[in-house]
Amino acid sequence: MTGLDRFKSAADAQEHDMTNWPILAQSHDALRTAVAAVADWGAPTPCADWTAAQVFQHAAGDQIGFAAFLTGCPGPSYDPFAPSGVLDGEPRDLLEPALRLAAEAWAGVATSSEQVHVPVPPNDMPAGLGVGACALDAAVHAWDLARSAGAPSPVPTTLARDLLPVAQQIVEPLRAFGAYAPALPASSGDEVAALMRYLGRDPNWTA
Repeated sequence: MTGLDRFKSAADAQEHDMTNWPILAQSHDALRTAVAAVADWGAPTPCADWTAAQVFQHAAGDQIGFAAFLTGCPGPSYDPFAPSGVLDGEPRDLLEPALRLAAEAWAGVATSSEQVHVPVPPNDMPAGLGVGACALDAAVHAWDLARSAGAPSPVPTTLARDLLPVAQQIVEPLRAFGAYAPALPASSGDEVAALMRYLGRDPNWTA
């Protein structure tokens, strides 16, 4: 096991101990795995016109954004929808604070909460749907980064299955803003492929 692998394993375990939201911990695990696989941060991604570095900045910024909506802490220092593509430091050192903020914010939310404030329309929703939105964001961009790197999908099929109904509840209004492309026709494949097609991504995309 490399030093990076040990670091990722420790971070994964720490978050699983902290959270009462397994769907979020699993999505964060996927994002850590994908980031560790990237060698070329200038490589293209399934997100049109964005490099791996830009997708990474967007994904990290979104996690900070969820934490800010939940707790009132400062949001990201940059616009996650206009990422520079210039990484100011080691990716893992930029990623972990963002994931920690989100995990800690959600750890303070009861699973029974009927309304939480999140940066996704309609902005106020039940806790289970809100944390699902946060998890979906991390998982889909984990997949983007893995595809960019030519690595296997880090998103487990069980996680994709749990995220699809979340996507079906929140994604349609976001398509109008360009956050997601139109859904692709259903085809053969596993739960991950089905989720990505719904999100407008070609499961067979290659760099």
